[in-house]
Amino acid sequence: MIGIIGLVGHGVAAFIYAVLAIWHLGRGTPTAQQRVFGGAFAATALWCVLMIAGTLQGFTPGPVASPLTGFAGAAECLRNLMWLTFVILLFQDSEGVVRRQTLVTIYTLLVAALMLGVLLGFARALAGIDEASLLGSNLLYIGLALRILIMAGGLLLLHNLYNATVRAARWSVRGPLIAIGIMWAWDLNLYTVTYLFGRWPATLLALRGPLMLALVVPFALASRRQGPWRLSLSRIAAFQSVSLLAIGSYLIFMVLATQAMALVGGQNIRLAQFALVMIMSAAAALLLPSARVRAWLKVKIAKHFFAHRYDYREEWLRFTGTLGRAGGSAAPLEQRVIKAIADITESPGGLLLIDSGAGDLVLGTRWNWPTAEPPALAGTKAFVSHLERTGRILELDVLRGDDPADDAERALMPSWLLAEGSAWIAVPLLHLDRLIGVVVTERPRIDRLLDWEDFDLLKVAGRQVATYLAEARTQEALSEAARFDEFNRRFAFILHDIKNLVSQLSLVARNAERHADNPAFRADMVATLQSSVGKMNALLALLSTQNRVEPAAPRPLPLLNFVQRVAETRRDSNPIHVEGEAELVALADPARLEQALVHIIQNAVDASEGDRPVNLVVGTDGGRATILVKDQGKGMSADFIRSGLFKPFSSTKANGFGVGAFEARTLLMAMGGALEVESRLGEGSRFTLILPLVGQAAMDKPATAANG
Repeated sequence: MIGIIGLVGHGVAAFIYAVLAIWHLGRGTPTAQQRVFGGAFAATALWCVLMIAGTLQGFTPGPVASPLTGFAGAAECLRNLMWLTFVILLFQDSEGVVRRQTLVTIYTLLVAALMLGVLLGFARALAGIDEASLLGSNLLYIGLALRILIMAGGLLLLHNLYNATVRAARWSVRGPLIAIGIMWAWDLNLYTVTYLFGRWPATLLALRGPLMLALVVPFALASRRQGPWRLSLSRIAAFQSVSLLAIGSYLIFMVLATQAMALVGGQNIRLAQFALVMIMSAAAALLLPSARVRAWLKVKIAKHFFAHRYDYREEWLRFTGTLGRAGGSAAPLEQRVIKAIADITESPGGLLLIDSGAGDLVLGTRWNWPTAEPPALAGTKAFVSHLERTGRILELDVLRGDDPADDAERALMPSWLLAEGSAWIAVPLLHLDRLIGVVVTERPRIDRLLDWEDFDLLKVAGRQVATYLAEARTQEALSEAARFDEFNRRFAFILHDIKNLVSQLSLVARNAERHADNPAFRADMVATLQSSVGKMNALLALLSTQNRVEPAAPRPLPLLNFVQRVAETRRDSNPIHVEGEAELVALADPARLEQALVHIIQNAVDASEGDRPVNLVVGTDGGRATILVKDQGKGMSADFIRSGLFKPFSSTKANGFGVGAFEARTLLMAMGGALEVESRLGEGSRFTLILPLVGQAAMDKPATAANG
């Protein structure tokens, strides 16, 4: 029964594949891919016919010494050769040529193995060698081993080329590649079972026909395609694929070598086979982990598999990832700049030469290159000017040569750079045609010549890292300017406070002429002087960035008594009236509140003419403590209140600093308060200092904690 199924399957498959071959080759002017595709159909049909003839004659393919056996084996090899050629042609370029030499080499090795298998089959069949003999048995097993290795190599090539293909291009060839893979996988199982058990499995042999009949569907669908297939390899997957193919080739060589040694025979054959396996395993263990071998393999893959040396998407992702890496474990930006450039050409280390500020170059930093010793002056002004003018990537090995055309540029080169034999290339970092620095890379593990693609990529990368460095320097300059600005701002506030202290001491000096004999005045004067000295010392401490005095935490403060005490120090110039609720207790820092209140009172006194009084009213408003400061001065416009009152260095007074109101509001806000202003031109101003009440602050604490 199984034999009939095999005959019918092979017969129907032979007919359909023959029809597909005629139809496919008869369409217009076929391309090389279409011709091979049609030839594969024809070879498959021929193989099916010979399998039918052999079955009717009663042979089992492989071991029997019959001419028909040789022809059936040759047809099978032809079928596999045509499908293998079709797979290889999927990677031809626009001119119809497969330029990737590694693929061609693998294809050549598999074809050589196929031809060797055909020759062995014909030799055994035509010579009538008895399979029961030692020579016949060895030839049989060598032929089976070759077929196993061919099928395994074909599947490995098929699988890895499919995985190495860019995803967008896979859909067009998925059907025929899967069908070829199923066909070769079936044959691999057939040959493996025969090799292990010494006889051909009849069921697996017979079912090859129905299997080929089932595979007609994906092949027929693929044959409807009009244009050529165009596939391109992914670089990462290609590197992995070639690695797997290298391992497969290694295993094929080991099997063939040990099988050949078994064929020769001898007393010490087992010892020789064991020694061969150990030597090859040791060689693989030494070579495969080597960084130099990996670098060599990458160079060869880029050279023979791809039209371009670089995968620009991967290079850009790696490049930007190196430059943008942040966090505590990240290297400083200047070292990341060297690494980003060096990784492009697989250089193990590098130097960054930076502008010294005087137009020449000095060593900025190094990465993985401790042996390089540039002098203090790493590059002259003439060298810098040359790089800014030309923007050339300097290939140092070329400049070390004797070509007279390079004499002018060689004369500008730093002598230490040419003397440093491990220095390979110099990449100028240009930002807006100004040289930011130069990256000098160490010679890579696998030396090679640079081409136009290297120069273009390095030039773009150099400009990109120059932008990073320029922005980093700009940020550093801005940070330094911000520190100076902070110092200047604090100095302006302090100068304003000193002005108030000078005003207070001037009043003491004027009153001393009239009241020097009064003991009470002298005591008050001493207290005022001590207070002023303490305030000046505190102001000087604020100027130091290392000796920052932390402000005291707000505490309950009887507000009316505090305001009266502050007002007493300012009554000598204008009358100051204080009124309000005596029992009111606010939450404030006395030092900061006094500083803010003195600013507001001083502004009110300065705005008041003659002996017009300034009124201070202590009260509450909306559950908060308030200190209202009213004057009868000139007042302020709404536009000035909105845009100028709280703007530093903006003042309506001829000798004012314009920071009093700004500092007063800042101090109040730091204590959880606020400052409100009402004013009209010609009617005076009302400043309201708002502070939290002690009871209100206590009620706010749980809510604050809950919100936190």
